Amino acid sequence: MNFLKNLFGGGGGQGDGRSIVLYVQPKMCKEIVEVRVDLMNGPSMTDDGKGYYMRKLASATRCPFQAEIELFFDKGKKLQDKQITNGTFMTEEDYLAQEAERA
Repeated sequence: MNFLKNLFGGGGGQGDGRSIVLYVQPKMCKEIVEVRVDLMNGPSMTDDGKGYYMRKLASATRCPFQAEIELFFDKGKKLQDKQITNGTFMTEEDYLAQEAERA
């Protein structure tokens, strides 16, 4: 599991086996957003049938900009690659630090 985290960088964690959690900071926003991906209903099979693909938009509460997230999965719906446009993937630690500051 650490191999994938090192390969793809921070910003992802396993949820309950049915979902994964990503942490995203949209471009020009200070807020880090928690994005949950439902693996059972979200990804669509690719045209070549070799895996799954999903696109999500993430926006912060106090910021008008959206980050576009593209996720690529294998046939077993294991995350293989992730890309982001107009944003940055963050770590769970970054998100928790932000939440602690708010409290």
